[in-house]
Amino acid sequence: MDYSQFFSTALNRLHDERRYRVFTDIERISGRFPVAKWRRPDGMTTEITVWCSNDYLGMGEHPKVLAAMHDAIDAVGAGSGGTRNISGTTHYHVMLEAELADLHHKDAALLFNSGYAANEATLSTLAKLLPDCVFLSDAFNHASMIEGIRNGRCEKIIWRHNDVDHLEKCLAAIAVDRPKIIAFESVYSMDGDVAPIAEICALARRFNALTYLDEVHAVGMYGMRGGGIAEREGVVAEVDVIEGTLAKAYGLMGGYIAGSAAIIDAIRSYASGFIFTTSLAPVIAAGALASVRHLKQSGTERQLQNEHSTLLKRELKRRGLPVTETATHIIPVIVGDPVLCKSLTDRLLADFALYAQPINFPTVPRGSERIRLTPGPLHGEPEIARLVDALDRLWSAMTLSRAA
Repeated sequence: MDYSQFFSTALNRLHDERRYRVFTDIERISGRFPVAKWRRPDGMTTEITVWCSNDYLGMGEHPKVLAAMHDAIDAVGAGSGGTRNISGTTHYHVMLEAELADLHHKDAALLFNSGYAANEATLSTLAKLLPDCVFLSDAFNHASMIEGIRNGRCEKIIWRHNDVDHLEKCLAAIAVDRPKIIAFESVYSMDGDVAPIAEICALARRFNALTYLDEVHAVGMYGMRGGGIAEREGVVAEVDVIEGTLAKAYGLMGGYIAGSAAIIDAIRSYASGFIFTTSLAPVIAAGALASVRHLKQSGTERQLQNEHSTLLKRELKRRGLPVTETATHIIPVIVGDPVLCKSLTDRLLADFALYAQPINFPTVPRGSERIRLTPGPLHGEPEIARLVDALDRLWSAMTLSRAA
């Protein structure tokens, strides 16, 4: 076995399919987000404006968050000391879980090191605990949900994206007393569309199914306290398990689930992905706690983000750029070709100091390659005008297709 040749061949396939990913070396500048430093391949450094961050509200640099983290590291040091079961449960973890349970009006919450880990561990464990369980998974679910369901080694039915009629037919074909879990997201991150949560929950009640809702792109962003789309729509009580992240609107890292005391305790007690993993550093838990608490009380960041998102969508459409219409903070602009998409973002960065990553297959279907813009409260009107002008000029220079 020629191992080097094997891996070279695997990498060459990615190059041939135009799917090889190149990381851009950037360094955020504290207090100046969305401005960052780009460390160029030639060794030079250029200041750029970031347009694709998942730190949707700029909370990664909020003074309350930074102060809480400084206080925590001075008080307890850097690491957590181990897994939660051995020595890694600190009071910061306990307080944050209580705050998250309250955010979603649930009995309890459980922290994980990432949203991916939360989905994979929880879904696979639910499948193993419930005898003869069947998952009903939305066709556009995130890779972490797909992996969790796969690792549960139970039957899986994929229903058409956000199609409640198809979901109803799938549910009707399953015995009422058979354990079943409907797994779906609230905001889908690549298209920015929103699930019909109330209708899905109504079907779950009718067919005796559990609901598992991934709100990672919605927590902090929607609802009076940032509880997500389920809070905004008034259906939190109808959802059995809510999964969220601390790595997007809250500006830190980590994931969590919230639900009934029995479900959360069962996952805590049985999930290998929780039991055998060193817990989040207390400094991160402290920062997340400050962020969650702030966004429960403050709607200023959400309001500004919404205003800037609305303005950017309007200006892009006015120039005839192919913007996908969404009712969320995510703004996809379709290029439709992987090579052109990479070339567009390269030129946007090199010529205009504007950073947006190309989104290609397998993250999105072939032929729908795009840039995914995420304006935040700290992107002002001048920054928006500069981005729109740069995209307009590049669209013309590269003879890319405009909206019909």
